[in-house]
Amino acid sequence: MSLDNVKNIVLILSGKGGVGKSSITTQLALSLSLAGHSVGILDIDLTGPSIPRLLGIEASKVKQAPGGWLPVEVHPSQILPPALPTTYPPTISTTATNGANTNEELSDVTPSTNRHADHQPTQIGSLHAMSLAFLLASRSSAIVWRGPKKTAMVRQFLTSVLWGPTDYLLIDTPPGTSDEHISLVETLLKDVTAPLPSTTNGASPRPHLAGAVIVTTPQAVAISDVRKELNFCGKTGVRVLGVVENMSGYVCECCGVATNLFSKGGGEVMAREFGVGFLGGVPLDSQWGVLVEEGVRPKYGDVVKDGAGENANGSIASNEEDDEGEVETNPSQREREEGLLVDKYRSCSLCPVFEKIAKQVVDTIQDGTAVSVGQLVS
Repeated sequence: MSLDNVKNIVLILSGKGGVGKSSITTQLALSLSLAGHSVGILDIDLTGPSIPRLLGIEASKVKQAPGGWLPVEVHPSQILPPALPTTYPPTISTTATNGANTNEELSDVTPSTNRHADHQPTQIGSLHAMSLAFLLASRSSAIVWRGPKKTAMVRQFLTSVLWGPTDYLLIDTPPGTSDEHISLVETLLKDVTAPLPSTTNGASPRPHLAGAVIVTTPQAVAISDVRKELNFCGKTGVRVLGVVENMSGYVCECCGVATNLFSKGGGEVMAREFGVGFLGGVPLDSQWGVLVEEGVRPKYGDVVKDGAGENANGSIASNEEDDEGEVETNPSQREREEGLLVDKYRSCSLCPVFEKIAKQVVDTIQDGTAVSVGQLVS
């Protein structure tokens, strides 16, 4: 099986679309890599694959090898130079991962500083990715498949991608609990171990389905759909590693006032109701969008307040169509800064948030304390 070199498999699930599963998957992968783990991302959102664009590797193509496909390399295992000193906005100081309230003025809050900027090099793990987007002719190509073909594609991804030694394989899923999810869970529960893997006489352990990270946003309309995903995990026997509340508050980079755009705390309440862990709240950060869309290192404290059509970095936003009719940003915005995404991510205010989330995920997997929610399903 192509998962033989994978130690732990983590599903990223949500019953609701638009809650930021791909963004959570990407940042969790970057944080695990920064912690020294080898990481893979398998994107099975067949009709809306976003992982290649978020990783800045849309132009890459999958290579064939005897026995299957080789995943695309995002970066190899290596030593990064010391991170650049970065002073984050008050977002990190006030949006704690315990879901504390942030609807207040931040005049008395001291901005936090990049923990990675300690003048010490960082050993990072490798990162690879696989997505249907690598097999499409262009970004705008539509996938018009019925359920059986989707099911076959998911199974092919699970059996025909030749992953190298991988500590954590994150599987980014589409919203809902339909064909892709059923095929995914059935195949994994059949071919991988449910308990923690162990070695016998030096033999390599089988892949381990560690559990699922559930992603939601705070508002009630999202929570009601995400609850169905928790019930899905209970009915299929997939353990839950914890809940992440995305879009949990926004701190204005101009005035420092925190606003709960989509309310706050719904994810934590839901996690407590189901008896699963709450991994933390993730605030909105416009510089994360600048990083993944333009490849520009996040910068804070230099935000343009006035001027229609200006971006956070001061450039003028405009759109144009390429030869295939796809809308892209102007050429000056497409010029990406040199350097690895994982290196530039260290300057993002969300990096310390996901550092904590990644540590909780790793600790939960290693301790074997992932929760089964089966007892809560009628």
